[in-house]
Parts: sequence; structure tokens; C-alpha cells
Amino acid sequence: MRQAKITRTTAETDITVEIDLDGTGLYDNQTGIGFFDHMLDQLARHALIDMTIRATGDLHIDDHHTVEDTGIALGQALTQAMGDKRGICRYGACLLPMDDALVRAALDLSGRPYLVWNAPFPTAKIGTFDTELVREFFQGFATHGGITLHVEALHGLNSHHIAEAAFKAVARALREALETDRRKSDAIPSTKGQL
Repeated sequence: MRQAKITRTTAETDITVEIDLDGTGLYDNQTGIGFFDHMLDQLARHALIDMTIRATGDLHIDDHHTVEDTGIALGQALTQAMGDKRGICRYGACLLPMDDALVRAALDLSGRPYLVWNAPFPTAKIGTFDTELVREFFQGFATHGGITLHVEALHGLNSHHIAEAAFKAVARALREALETDRRKSDAIPSTKGQL
């Protein structure tokens, strides 16, 4: 059972993340940040990961700590749920169109965290949400999930579309990487013998 539950409590946030990597994309995410919840819902639905997140944070300051710490906790949950990564495909990629936006995501569940982010936004905000926090979320997620992650916006005029396409592209790449390799379902996908 590739499941995990992580609780992360700091002076700034209190977050619980529950995931099932072999789910059907069910979600129930409540962070107090409407747009961010919508993005987390997209991540769950398109990765086919069942996901429940409860987050309370210092939103009276801004959304930064809640978004970043949710990324950290989700990455930790992913690492726990994958275990030794036996049988996974390991790599995934997606080129995802959403109206004017076209976003490419490629990832490796290598255990070596690295984020390459080339997805500028034309506006500083989506409603009240700071667009720079999209990168902050993925930085925390990649670092604590042990993911080499590349995200690139090839085109986009609308910040909402770019952000949503990024979450969906990462989700589809993650789904592909987490799938069981039918030809090597009992093996660690590395010549090193571990990831």
C-alpha cells in the first residue's frame, strides 16, 4: 500500500497531508487559500493520487508560509509513500496545453532534488494569490520529495492558465513516473540498486 500521512507543525503553519499513490484522484484540500486549493485539486485529480490536506497558517501575514510548507509536507508524504521505489517507472514528462498556455514538465523520482523553473507569469497576482508562490510550492515539493523537476512555460498570456497548466503538467508527469513498470515491477529502477 503506497500511502502516507505527514503532519508538519511549525510556529507559522500546522499541516496534515494524507495521500494514496494508487488512488483515483479523489481530493479534499483545505488550506484557507482558495486558488491554491484549486491547484492542489488539479494535482491530485490528474496524478490519480488520492489527497487530503488540512493546513492552517499565518495568513494574516500572507500566503507564503502556508504554500511553501504544504509543498514541503506533500514532498515528505510522497517520499514516505514511495518507499524504496521498487517497480516504479521513475521518469515522467508531459506537454500540456490549456487555452493560451503551453507548459512542459519533466521529472525524475531520483532522490536527488533539483528544480529548474522557467515559467514567468505576466501578472504578479491571480486574484489575491501571489504568482511567485507557484514556484515556491514546487521548490518545497521537489526538495522534500527528492524530485528532479523541470517546468517550462512555452507560451501563455493568462497567469491563471499558466499556473493551472503547470500543476496539471507536473501531475501527469508524476502519474507516469509513479506507474508500475510492467516489465520490471520487482526492481529498483537504477543501476545503483537504490534510489
